[in-house]
Amino acid sequence: MFGKTVSRSRKTNILAGVSALSMLVSVTAQAAEKVSPKTSKARSVEAAHVEQVTVEGFADRNEGHQPGGGLIHPQSGVKSVSTVGQDYIMKQAPMATAFQLVSLLPGANVSTSDPMGFSPNTDITVRGLSNDSIGYVLEGMPLNDVSAYSGTPSQFADSENYQEIALAQGSADLNSPVLNAVGGLINMTFRDPAQKAGGYAAVSYGSYNTNREFLRLDTGDIGHSGVRGFISYSHGATDNWRGPGRDKKQHVDFKLLKEWGEGSRAALVGSFNTTITSWYPEPTMATWKSDGIGGQNNLLAHYDAQNAENGVNYWRLWRDGERTLYGGAPVHVRLNAHWSVDAEAYAQMAYGNWPGGSTLSETGVYQGTQPVPGTLNLSNTVDGVGVVRADYTQRSYRSGFTTTVHYKRGWNDVLLGYWYDYGDDNQQQPFTSVQANGVAPDIWAEKASYVVHMPNGQALLGDSFHTISQTNALFVGDHMSLWGDRLAVDVGLKAVMMRRFGTNSMPGPQYHAISNSFEPLPRLGVRWRIDNANQLFMNVATNFRAPTESALYNSYDPGSGSVLTQGATHVQNEYSISEELGYRRTGRWFIGSLTLFNYNFTNRQIQTQAVQNGSVINTTLNAGGQTTRGVDVEMGLRPWHHLAPYVSGEYLNATVDSNIVAGDDYVPTRGKRAVRSPTLQAAAGLTYDDGHIFGVATVRYTGHQYATFMNDERMPDHTTGDLAIGYRFSDHLHLQQPTLRMNFMNITNQHYLSGVASPTLNAKDVTGVSGTTISGSAPSYFIGGGFAALFTASTGF
Repeated sequence: MFGKTVSRSRKTNILAGVSALSMLVSVTAQAAEKVSPKTSKARSVEAAHVEQVTVEGFADRNEGHQPGGGLIHPQSGVKSVSTVGQDYIMKQAPMATAFQLVSLLPGANVSTSDPMGFSPNTDITVRGLSNDSIGYVLEGMPLNDVSAYSGTPSQFADSENYQEIALAQGSADLNSPVLNAVGGLINMTFRDPAQKAGGYAAVSYGSYNTNREFLRLDTGDIGHSGVRGFISYSHGATDNWRGPGRDKKQHVDFKLLKEWGEGSRAALVGSFNTTITSWYPEPTMATWKSDGIGGQNNLLAHYDAQNAENGVNYWRLWRDGERTLYGGAPVHVRLNAHWSVDAEAYAQMAYGNWPGGSTLSETGVYQGTQPVPGTLNLSNTVDGVGVVRADYTQRSYRSGFTTTVHYKRGWNDVLLGYWYDYGDDNQQQPFTSVQANGVAPDIWAEKASYVVHMPNGQALLGDSFHTISQTNALFVGDHMSLWGDRLAVDVGLKAVMMRRFGTNSMPGPQYHAISNSFEPLPRLGVRWRIDNANQLFMNVATNFRAPTESALYNSYDPGSGSVLTQGATHVQNEYSISEELGYRRTGRWFIGSLTLFNYNFTNRQIQTQAVQNGSVINTTLNAGGQTTRGVDVEMGLRPWHHLAPYVSGEYLNATVDSNIVAGDDYVPTRGKRAVRSPTLQAAAGLTYDDGHIFGVATVRYTGHQYATFMNDERMPDHTTGDLAIGYRFSDHLHLQQPTLRMNFMNITNQHYLSGVASPTLNAKDVTGVSGTTISGSAPSYFIGGGFAALFTASTGF
């Protein structure tokens, strides 16, 4: 159907190439072993000595003040990785999400809808690859949505508990429990609990009546057990910065840790989040140009009972309730000098309700393809039509485990592992009648007595499907360290087997939906240490991603019984080959890297949004083949006279290699620029910190990006800046470093489009490859948050 840029024969060639290079490295390594043991030992000691002086010693002298203000860390792996640390995180607004905290890193393009980080209307792309193409891992446990692969960063963790956040732009680690990460991995790490009992408290207040309270308690070492832990609680709320509405959030994080022996450790970690947020409407380009941040681009503050068209836009009908619980038990056991084991069991529970205002007729409605006899019992109808709240609910459970055995001897560190993942996902769309004041009771849509029922007593549904997903993956790899670690080679193979079995309980032609996937994913990475400051690295990886669950099922219009979306009978997995070639320098003062990258895709999947029976849901477009090439660069200085600058940038050239199917024709998209892929991005930060006075100023530029595959509509470029200033007091009595801080977001109050929410094939009518006229459809956008200020007072104790 589509022009393929990656063929099966090419995959076979890659496997053969990896095997051949591995054999070559083995022969070279055997030759290296023949070097005089005395010489080899001397080189190893010399290398270790230099590493200690240039990295660890310098870090100690700076008492934790990190290069680039915490925006860059020294790296020594075979692939591109960028990391933000606590120096930077603890100077940002405390509600900042993981997406916002990595937004200055090369390749990261973050779209937000509010300045405070509460709203779920957010997205991230990395090198043009969207939210659902990125893996999210916290302390080794996956956080991606079990159905759509996406991530909601406000649910992950409170920023005060992050030790660091690492963005791997090209690919996930071999043993990472993710299977959609064609766009890389965001790996989040908690701080370790303190060894002494104490805690940390903070309160914040700012623009839009924002308030937040945070408290963390550290147990210290519990008795003589060697176990220590922390637990934290936060509460926050804010008014919508545009339009009516108020967001609320409560969050709990915890970690218990036990360490023993030489590097063995076991932990129990978890995160619980509950939110009620208000929807920010996503405008088309036409409504943006006409109304900007006002008018029809906002929900209505008051309910209009006499006008259904206005009534469905009442803000209380769009309040979104979500709960998530993540838990994991990562364990690392060092058995002896040669053998070690890494294992983790994890579980995830989530409930989300993505609502929207809609209308239903009392008669003439359908359940699937079957007409509903009789009359619906709707409240406050006008001419037989009532305003309802359409509740698209998802209740999912997920659990799994990873086990990795390491055997290290000589220059080899061999790993063998297994990953199992089980997901149980229920999605339904009931409807709730609206009362005379516009309120729909039970915004969680959990009480059966409130939903609209058919005359036979069953709930009227717009959708109802249940999916069981099982993933089995075997992986094997070898990290080879040669010539005193001057040369490092990583080879690996991951074989992933994924099965989905589901049922669609809506009356109609579809009941069962089945999807089976098997993909062998080889990889190869090489790092050459030219000297103690300079490195070259190269990485080749393969990735795949199965379509989202919603692609499997038919959905129907309750007003007519017609099919809204057709479930795929033969799903096609996205497959990619990514290549990186880079240079790093880690000197006494300067740290930086330059990375060239190239991706080839088949069945490229693009996440978009669709209004389905009144609810806004995630869906996926198959964009055929795609080629993506570009350059990432980042540079930072270690603190000099308390100043630490940082800069990053990216050039991106992403093109569509196929014409894309549209009905019975094809849209002529071959050679066009890919959506959500700005050609140029750049960011800079300047940090000052003398131990008492501190501040950080950042600026971010994002070039224009296309919102349609035909490139007939694009989003303009934008530049935004943030500022933080503060003062740390000396310890006093039981208070440790009491701190006052001001954060200013979007300091120039730019009104701008921050990202493409829903890309389309073409905005204007276009003639297809076969000569038919393909009607245009307007894409929609995120509106970036306006200016906001936030004051925070915090202290350890």
